[in-house]
Amino acid sequence: MPAEPAQSKIIPEAAHEPGEAKRRPMYDFPVHPASGAKKPGPLTGIRVIDFTHFIAGPLGTMMLADLGAEVIKIESPKGEDFRQFPPADPALGGEGSPFLWTNRNKKSVVLNLKTREAQEIVRQMVAKADVLVENFSSGVMERFGLGYEDLKTVNPDLIYTSVSAYGRSGPYADRLGFDTVVQAESGFMSFNGFPDRDGIRVQPVIMDSSTAMMAANGILAALFRREREGGGQRVEVSLYETSMIMVGYGAMQYLMNGVEPSRIGNSSNDTAPTGVFHTSDSAFFVSSSNTAIFQRIFRLIGRDDVADDPALQDRMERLKRREWMREILAEAFARKPWAYWEPKLREANVPAGEMRTLAAALHSDETRAANLVTRVPHPTAGFVPNIALPIHLSDSPVVDPVAAPILGQHTRSVLEEMGYDADGIAELRKAGAFGPFEPK
Repeated sequence: MPAEPAQSKIIPEAAHEPGEAKRRPMYDFPVHPASGAKKPGPLTGIRVIDFTHFIAGPLGTMMLADLGAEVIKIESPKGEDFRQFPPADPALGGEGSPFLWTNRNKKSVVLNLKTREAQEIVRQMVAKADVLVENFSSGVMERFGLGYEDLKTVNPDLIYTSVSAYGRSGPYADRLGFDTVVQAESGFMSFNGFPDRDGIRVQPVIMDSSTAMMAANGILAALFRREREGGGQRVEVSLYETSMIMVGYGAMQYLMNGVEPSRIGNSSNDTAPTGVFHTSDSAFFVSSSNTAIFQRIFRLIGRDDVADDPALQDRMERLKRREWMREILAEAFARKPWAYWEPKLREANVPAGEMRTLAAALHSDETRAANLVTRVPHPTAGFVPNIALPIHLSDSPVVDPVAAPILGQHTRSVLEEMGYDADGIAELRKAGAFGPFEPK
């Protein structure tokens, strides 16, 4: 395990005060171990030029970075807005910690795209890149002279990826869209919540996250096709189109039989008994997706008569009698604590899990057993948390995590790799290619 990094004048003293481990939960987790002689990631050698901001785009490109791609994040002189999402963290220079979640393993280069000089730098980058990803409003990249039609002449093998709200063409291409908006429009909210209230959003950014996965998958498919046949292409994904996948099989149920899913809280339209039950000291969720599980649940509480009831072997009959079954289970489970029921449910092979807060989930035995949470060095904060990519490859694992970059951290080094010397960088600065930003 690597040693704690030495203090320097750019690391706030607070980051290493004796009480810091008590104030920041990340100090409950180990430093991410170095891989040593680990083989390179499967996307090693792939270069991605990343013009994305907020979540759907950056999370998708971070997945590529975790798999070994070199991802060069292009930011304006003030940085992308997601850097300012709360809560502001003094250890990060006043930026918010959410930015860390979507920008691991990337390089940050500051360019003022309103200048011809910066646009020319991008074209030079694209000439030697494999992938470009952008999620600006429709038309922005074209106004900079960096649209797909512009850049495919620079690099015919380029995979040009656009992440948008409603697509890059058609009557809604100009619309702005956000995760919660498409949760509402897609019908996703309509079957979340309780029947006596409006449908509700889910707090995690599920549409952004799933769109990021769609983008990464589209890019990988395009790279695979290029490897076999040659040639680049355009990849497009949108929040709204992705949302129609995320509503799940309810869409197919409606299209086949005209029945829309209804809001029934923590229960289920399809299975019973399913939902939240309370022990004497906690609450847990049970999913009863088939007859065998239904039988195991009732045998567990000593009600073989219910488990073997001929009528209840039919799923639809169980749905009709869900409340009756719930009352029986609720009374039984309330007699003992979770520590009593948890091993019995597991031994009986009943899918059930304790209702946890986020903090409890992050500190849980399951999370620790999977090595999902560690911490990694950061140039100003000392350490920042790291949540692992949940992909495991036996022969080309994900790369060691590096914290999200400080704004413009790699501007000078990337330009030097491109062949610019000190005088050339000074000329670019004079021409306004970096805005007020000073490449370090």
